[in-house]
Amino acid sequence: MSTRKHPITERILENIERVMIGKRDVAELSLVAMLAGGHVLLEDVPGVGKTMMVKALAKSVNASFRRIQFTPDLLPSDVIGVSVYNPKEMEFNFKPGPIMGNIVLADEINRTGPKTQSALLEAMEEASVTIDGETRKLERPFFVMATQNPIEYEGTYPLPEAQLDRFLIKLSMGYPNPSEEMDVLHRAQRDFPLGRLEPVVSLEELRQLQDEVEEVTVEQEIKAYIIDIVTRTRTNKQVRLGVSPRGSIALMKAAQAYALLQGRDYCLPDDVQLLAPYVLPHRLIVTSEARFEGITPEEVIHGILQRVRVPIQKVVQ
Repeated sequence: MSTRKHPITERILENIERVMIGKRDVAELSLVAMLAGGHVLLEDVPGVGKTMMVKALAKSVNASFRRIQFTPDLLPSDVIGVSVYNPKEMEFNFKPGPIMGNIVLADEINRTGPKTQSALLEAMEEASVTIDGETRKLERPFFVMATQNPIEYEGTYPLPEAQLDRFLIKLSMGYPNPSEEMDVLHRAQRDFPLGRLEPVVSLEELRQLQDEVEEVTVEQEIKAYIIDIVTRTRTNKQVRLGVSPRGSIALMKAAQAYALLQGRDYCLPDDVQLLAPYVLPHRLIVTSEARFEGITPEEVIHGILQRVRVPIQKVVQ
């Protein structure tokens, strides 16, 4: 069984590590989401490197980068664009919004109201936007990395369940350990390497990687394993709203992308186990009783993974 990493994805990850210290797992999961055609929600406190992560990813793949700073007064047209009347030509001209990019940083998405948050829904789900009745496709690849501060911070709005479900992966970067933070200080004292980061992959190569993900084999037993996990979220007494079929698809696609990163063209049960805690918890809602007892969606998924029978791994030549 091959353990060789995919050479192209390794180049991307190694390039990101030139500016991000101790965040290999976050970079890897972000790349998994991008290759699977999904999006990432990063929830963490300010100042831990969320913005630098997405900028480093964009620079590494030579993608167009756009940033949307979400504020309470942001309008949907500020996100997707607007048609402006040109009196000389006597017609409306489309002025694209920042959503028209390959990699979009939706910074502090929970600092704006639900109406503007929902402006991202069609773009994230359909890779297109509709303005004045005209649908405009977004260039592939299209990847949104949204950041949000914890809900308990002042001036924030919880994301609607429908929008949370659009994110393939939700994760947290966390604080660096003392050794990593010392490296951060040393690096900041000398220079700021992000500005000198060079692309290591072309957009065409990235598109080819996305196509390769779709060809990764998912055996029937792996699909059944995913369904078993998801079904148990719908029958769990601690859960008020279980994972939808969109969640099943998301977990399968994430497993395919992760397998590709590992240099494989087939999925393993280990891929599903590793990714389920990042793909599923934000898609379910625990009951008020469970919440009162301090039970989190992450704990529910962890318990389900311990109880579900793992399929026997086939030997792949």
